[in-house]
Amino acid sequence: MKQKLSGVALVCIGIALSLSSCESTSREKGRGEGISSTTGWFYNDPRFGGFDVTNYEGQQTPIGMVLVQGGRFTMGANDDEMPTLENNNVRRTVSVSSFYMDETEIRNVDYREYIYWLQRAYGNDLPEIVSGAWPDETVWRSPMGYNENYVKNYFKHAAYDQYPVVGVNWYQASDYCKWRTDRINEFLLIQKGALKPNWNGTGEDVFTTETYINGQYQGTLGSNLKKDLDPNGAGTRTYKPSDGVFMPDYRLPTEAEWEYAALGTVGNNPAPETKRRRGEEVFTDRNVLPWGPRNTARYDIHNMYQGEIMGNFMRGKGDVMGVAGALNDNADVTAPVRSYQPNAWGLYNMAGNVNEWVMDTYRPASHEDGDEFRPFRGNEWKKKVRQEDGTDEERDSTGHLPYADVTAADLAAQGHYKVRTSKLHNYKDGDTSYGGGSGIYGRYLTGENTLVNDSSKVYKGGSWADRAYWLSPGTRRFVNGGTSYNTIGFRCVVDRLGSPSGNNEPAGNSFGASKTHRK
Repeated sequence: MKQKLSGVALVCIGIALSLSSCESTSREKGRGEGISSTTGWFYNDPRFGGFDVTNYEGQQTPIGMVLVQGGRFTMGANDDEMPTLENNNVRRTVSVSSFYMDETEIRNVDYREYIYWLQRAYGNDLPEIVSGAWPDETVWRSPMGYNENYVKNYFKHAAYDQYPVVGVNWYQASDYCKWRTDRINEFLLIQKGALKPNWNGTGEDVFTTETYINGQYQGTLGSNLKKDLDPNGAGTRTYKPSDGVFMPDYRLPTEAEWEYAALGTVGNNPAPETKRRRGEEVFTDRNVLPWGPRNTARYDIHNMYQGEIMGNFMRGKGDVMGVAGALNDNADVTAPVRSYQPNAWGLYNMAGNVNEWVMDTYRPASHEDGDEFRPFRGNEWKKKVRQEDGTDEERDSTGHLPYADVTAADLAAQGHYKVRTSKLHNYKDGDTSYGGGSGIYGRYLTGENTLVNDSSKVYKGGSWADRAYWLSPGTRRFVNGGTSYNTIGFRCVVDRLGSPSGNNEPAGNSFGASKTHRK
């Protein structure tokens, strides 16, 4: 005899089927935005607490940048490079994550925009910020050369707008990257209608990403705010990192990232991944120069461009551009940033034109015992300054949140740290006077019997005034980060968040039908 189901039982079955259906739908979407797979509670529903989960479509390519898909490569010297006594670029296999990099070096017009903004924001009350950011235009002067034309005009004149900015030291370049982060994120919020432009923000009232996120920014909000799903909330709210709106920090590239990007070895893959096939994990050759496996600085394909110089560098003593009627690189000093042929990633002038700052602190043995994944020397770990109630300290006179060094007590309290200092310029540098040194290079004594100190920063790439040897991405030089030259510029990078793929496919191999080339 069949039993009839009670009304309660039917309701329970209905709820179960509804949850199952929601969960199935959520799994089909592959994002889990509909229902929690661990609690069964609904996302984005005020009736279930209003936990907000964004339907994130993936990171977009930042303006002016290209994706450099990460991977493994051999960092350091090439077999056919001229040997030197420095022995500071020993070959080793490392991997870097995917990142976005500026197609070109930062231009004069870009840096003038930065100076203009600083003058508006700080010129009246904090003029030292403006003067501290200004490039050193006197870098063009030479005791035995007449270059006053460049001193007066190179940075300011419209004729040089598209040329790479020079005279910017490592610290100034790093500050520019931080400023660019805030201007990009401010513009993204303005575009969404969540923020109104604040042309007159000065001092502590300027927009910074961190002060906006923690509620300290006092600018005028727009009408298109995020809906607040908290049943006890105010109805609308400002954007949070979990909404997927903000761009990650702009910064200088690490030495490994810069070298990897400059080599452009993706162009050496005989069968890279496409929508219809899996890529082959192989390179046919190892590049010496950014333009490919051909070990030449001249265009060698038989067409109208054959024989043309591929980059801006000095061919020989006193020869910076060739002869009249046949200028070999068509540039006396620097050239516009989109000159010459880009490498396989689409990056211009990764050899020649100007050298470029990278983020690393220099040590001859930087990578002997370094990490094999995202290697970097120069960490200075910081933490936000907190008030007694645990909230962030108030913003300073420039509108930024204050930071302090991570202390030895902080490091000791966390078992995963391997060191007891947050300033790691000297870690495993071969100096036996430092606790982290291996001692295999003898008594190095950083800053005492060498010119190397914690302000020694790496620059790479070769310039208009360098010989061809320095065009090889594996070569490395250093100089004090507080100095500037007419041969050093920079470009910025942004970390790629989530999957390493530029088309926002999920990370990891998929054996379903979602990947076309797996069919």
